[in-house]
Amino acid sequence: MGYGSRSGSHTGSPVATGPEQVFGDLGAVAARVRSRLEAELEIQESAQELPPGVAPAAEIGRFAQEERARVLEAGVTGLEKLAADRADEIDEDEYFGVEAIVLLEGRPAILVQGQDFPPQPGDWSVLDASRTAIRESIARVGRVEVTGHPNLDWIGTAFLVGPEAVMTNRHVAAEFSRAEGAGWSFQQGMTARVDPGEELPAHQAPGPVPAAGPLPYEITGVIGIHPDVDLALLRIAPPDGEPLPTPLAVAADAPASVPGRPVYVIGYPAWDGRRNEPESMRRIFMDVYNVKRLQPGMATEFTPGGLVMGHDCSTLGGNSGSPVFDLTDHRVLGLHYGGRYRTGNVAVPLWELEDDPLLAKAEVNWV
Repeated sequence: MGYGSRSGSHTGSPVATGPEQVFGDLGAVAARVRSRLEAELEIQESAQELPPGVAPAAEIGRFAQEERARVLEAGVTGLEKLAADRADEIDEDEYFGVEAIVLLEGRPAILVQGQDFPPQPGDWSVLDASRTAIRESIARVGRVEVTGHPNLDWIGTAFLVGPEAVMTNRHVAAEFSRAEGAGWSFQQGMTARVDPGEELPAHQAPGPVPAAGPLPYEITGVIGIHPDVDLALLRIAPPDGEPLPTPLAVAADAPASVPGRPVYVIGYPAWDGRRNEPESMRRIFMDVYNVKRLQPGMATEFTPGGLVMGHDCSTLGGNSGSPVFDLTDHRVLGLHYGGRYRTGNVAVPLWELEDDPLLAKAEVNWV
């Protein structure tokens, strides 16, 4: 019996791809995770006890780490059973642990700090070979922030595609703009900007102060909202007179094959209870949301001539408007616009819009 065929609440990986497809060697992954857990346990045991009167937050952090370790230990056991063709023996805790390992190891949401990312273990160690190109991608993606909105201070993700243009989702732009005659304008009293920073602050060690991150740029107008797909193009102004980076290369043609192609998403995943992620997943990710992440995965499906491309990167609500990059040549293949837990994610395959007049108006950088 395969992992995805079990009946009940566990119907497969949370990223809609089974562990047998995510990992090349289940036994090797189990051994790597177990080794890391043992090393973390040794560090915890050698640490001094917290002094009396310590802040409760420290105890909460310790509890979260212990809970995470418990889940991953169960997942290691589950992976070992899968590797031994004993899937029918896996219990509920082990299934949940396997899902956690798929998220953390197979489809991670890697924190971006200082416009860079840490080396990755296992299959995603290949990211290191493309570090320079991925950093160039990171610098051209930002968080869409708004002022004057009654409920939100940021909405989603956008990325630089033209000399003075960013791309995001229609449902992101609709939060601060409205149709007016033949075009679009800002809603009264609202402004918006794109901030390429918004990272989780790194621990400040003694020494030189790190260089400031990239400056945000103001959204000055709406170039247009696409009538058929969840896509919007926004006009931006250079920050404080500084020149904008060169735009990202957007794929003008389809890759040789789409399903199974390594890709990565850059964006700002946010907790969204509407997407039915289990509450316990918040403990797995240590409640770190709303900051920049690098999210590798695979393209899963595409029908030639269609306007939907599937992928299985670990995205959340704030990833709306994120670019989906080809890991091979770092062109933007798609515009992420939605997903559902255990079902998969969807993006607009941008090469299908190469002749679209709206994208021509924005001078999209087709390559």
